[in-house]
Amino acid sequence: MMRLTKPTLFTNIPVTCEEKDLPGDLFNQLMRDDPSTVNGAEVLMLGEMLTLPQNFGNIFLGETFSSYISVHNDSNQVVKDILVKADLQTSSQRLNLSASNAAVAELKPDCCIDDVIHHEVKEIGTHILVCAVSYTTQAGEKMYFRKFFKFQVLKPLDVKTKFYNAESDLSSVTDEVFLEAQIQNMTTSPMFMEKVSLEPSIMYNVTELNSVSQAGESVSTFGSRAYLQPMDTRQYLYCLKPKKEFAEKAGIIKGVTVIGKLDIVWKTNLGERGRLQTSQLQRMAPGYGDVRLSLEAIPDTVNLEEPFHITCKITNCSSERTMDLVLEMCNTNSIHWCGISGRQLGKLHPSSSLCLALTLLSSVQGLQSISGLRLTDTFLKRTYEYDDIAQVCVISSAIKVES
Repeated sequence: MMRLTKPTLFTNIPVTCEEKDLPGDLFNQLMRDDPSTVNGAEVLMLGEMLTLPQNFGNIFLGETFSSYISVHNDSNQVVKDILVKADLQTSSQRLNLSASNAAVAELKPDCCIDDVIHHEVKEIGTHILVCAVSYTTQAGEKMYFRKFFKFQVLKPLDVKTKFYNAESDLSSVTDEVFLEAQIQNMTTSPMFMEKVSLEPSIMYNVTELNSVSQAGESVSTFGSRAYLQPMDTRQYLYCLKPKKEFAEKAGIIKGVTVIGKLDIVWKTNLGERGRLQTSQLQRMAPGYGDVRLSLEAIPDTVNLEEPFHITCKITNCSSERTMDLVLEMCNTNSIHWCGISGRQLGKLHPSSSLCLALTLLSSVQGLQSISGLRLTDTFLKRTYEYDDIAQVCVISSAIKVES
């Protein structure tokens, strides 16, 4: 049995000296005559020749394990009904990798049966390749033997994920979720990152934030060379937004939701390919309680002591209970509400929402926080308080803001 892998570039150790030294130009001439060196760059370790694998090497999760199996008849007799079977034993399962389970009618002396097996490695840890051969001798005796080849599957990448909920200002209306994926190369050789993408679940649309627009073209934030050196880490960022049919139903995205899974493709030595898919990534959605208040519209800048308008959206997050809501507006030291406090908003059915236009003014300049809204459910006599729901920049009316 022999593992099939890509060859490697031949390396040598250059031995040189200055011409005034005792060997003179002898070492340099030997390197120039060496067929494995590069003409004009003999002192480089890398040559122009390729070297076949000298050992089993490392096998990493996500790569394709390929092996050449040869059964040779060393005897001087013809054997019959030869059956070669190759199984791969992992910690959780046993897989049959043989291309064919049919027996070969006969095998003459000094002849062989060859087979090449392939398997995409999907588990880390100890793997055992079991090669079993059964045959029948000329005397009719059935013979059987096995050989075991043990190897370890290593972890090529370390993947860590972080979720960020967009909770500020108008972003909370769309329930945006930002996913940061940190990918670290755990191998001892550089990797070419061919693709790192996020496959979203049916509830979300995804936007990749790993490129910028320059001169009308999309350019990767990591530059033109997407190499990841050993033990280096790279961060990938994605923005997910719930699809319209799910965003309109307030109760669906509550609790634990499935975001999707990462699909990572890389290449190593001479284009040897590897691929990993993470399990489904789950995110705990922020809890809004029974009633959610979000902003639909708000100005960035307002004039001091001049009324301005905001639009609020009130959503009944309960899937079963109808609410009868009363709105109260409480003034703060800087923010003053205009209108009637304690007005009835009427009944709000489960998973439904209403938009509300409100007027207020600020008596203090600077960045001011909008607070003081209270919603009371008259059915349960329960009050929900909403403070610091947004911020607005208040300037003097004499200052003109450049547009």
